[in-house]
Amino acid sequence: MEFEVRDKDLAGRVGRLKLRSGTLETPAFFPVVHPFKQDEDLPLTRVRELGFGQVITNAYIIMRTLGGRPARVGELLGFDGIVMTDSGAYQLLVYGLERIQIDPIELASYEEVLEPDIAVIVDIPTPDTATREEAEFSASETLRRAYLTLDIVRRSSGRIAWVLPVQGGVHLDVLRSSAERSRELLDYYAIYAVGSPVKALEKYELWRVVDMVFTVRSTVPLDKPLHLFGGGHPLIIPIAVALGVDFFDSASYVLYARDGRYMTPYGTLRLEQMSYFPCDCPVCRRYEPADLLEMPRSERVRLLAEHNLSTIGRTVREVKEAIREGRLWELLERFSRYHPSAREAFTRLLKYVRWVERLDSRFKGATRGLFLVEYTSYWRPELVRHRNFLRRYVEDRLSRRLYGNLLLVPGDPKDKPFAESRVVRAALEVLRARGKDLRTYLKLAYTPYFDLVPLEVSYTYPYSQYETSRSLSRWLVDRMVRRVAEVVSRFGGRVVVVTYRRYRWSSRDFLEGGLCKLVDCGRVEFLEIQDYN
Repeated sequence: MEFEVRDKDLAGRVGRLKLRSGTLETPAFFPVVHPFKQDEDLPLTRVRELGFGQVITNAYIIMRTLGGRPARVGELLGFDGIVMTDSGAYQLLVYGLERIQIDPIELASYEEVLEPDIAVIVDIPTPDTATREEAEFSASETLRRAYLTLDIVRRSSGRIAWVLPVQGGVHLDVLRSSAERSRELLDYYAIYAVGSPVKALEKYELWRVVDMVFTVRSTVPLDKPLHLFGGGHPLIIPIAVALGVDFFDSASYVLYARDGRYMTPYGTLRLEQMSYFPCDCPVCRRYEPADLLEMPRSERVRLLAEHNLSTIGRTVREVKEAIREGRLWELLERFSRYHPSAREAFTRLLKYVRWVERLDSRFKGATRGLFLVEYTSYWRPELVRHRNFLRRYVEDRLSRRLYGNLLLVPGDPKDKPFAESRVVRAALEVLRARGKDLRTYLKLAYTPYFDLVPLEVSYTYPYSQYETSRSLSRWLVDRMVRRVAEVVSRFGGRVVVVTYRRYRWSSRDFLEGGLCKLVDCGRVEFLEIQDYN
């Protein structure tokens, strides 16, 4: 197995995973298929036609049904693409260890006979309701089994990419410890997986999944692909990819269809409550909800499953394109408005943004302007990175005492670059008319999202390559004012603050009122400039 990263954005990547049966482009979704009953829901030929050249099936069910007789999984399914086999852990999660007995060596040996491209060892899932003691057991027992099956993994690793699930569930310290211990096996296991998020996903507790994914991805080697079990809803796919997940699997497309649920990027709808299909997939172009409701159940399930799978596929393609264009953050902001759980998950990701920033690509093939739409845009990696640079830049100028005066001018988002904006030119003319030597001024533009930008670098990316709206949250402008106050308090000379009424945040009433609450304004002159509406 070879894994090559072709493009990056945030912690997400577009990659190519070379396997025995072909090359898988990631991020990728593996539809869960039943080895013997798939035609009842959605035939594999149609799965293939919908653009899915990879599927995952259950080795435990195959072994139990065939009585351990040898078979090749691709031939058994009648599928010529990439096949991944799971080990029956989902059955363990649902029915428990008491009812489901799976011998880890026997099952791994049978997976070797099946000859899939990717195989998962028999792990012990961690339910989201597990106690800490139960979580520690599932994590340690999974690792014990990883060592137990090591001989099988070694001898078949040239043909099969083996997956090592990391268990611990919502007990993040247990999960991190398990991930750290699993690094000892990195020479043998080709892929890591985040185990047991299924129940949290079913409850729409996406923020829990964010914590779990970050904990594993930030601990296991970055050059190893990461799989997320049960990631079968469009709401989780963009944010999981942004945190470094490379592929997913789920039977959600079929399970939702059986329950009469219609999948959308913003949640699921009940078929019987719908009048129109808000989609242009082949099913939705051909039928109306009333048509499906009049059909026999088997036909309705098949068509709903086809639509649901198309929706997942479209989301994956949208994420890939966002990575290529360097706009994955903007995609996350859009998805975060689709559902409260997605918003909660995105807010959770902000907790890990400095780790994401370290992995974010510094350079893309084509420079693209930024869309800054709300307070979450303040934390996009490009802005975190540039604010860190600007803070060091300003700190250097202040510490070296190169300037006797400080000039703070509004950075007009609609008139860029800031150094050539009408308000800046007008302010400089006023100072020249007063006989001031402009060379003695440290010139900084204050503006939301960036806080402070030296005029001499305002021509460079991204200070002149962004768009934002007039409507800004109070949090953003208050943060900007606090940063201005920090610089004013540290500067020992005279300070001129230029204001104008085009924006609330640059008006004299607002700025003077906010700034003078934080610092002594005895050294500060507020210079009002004519509005240029």
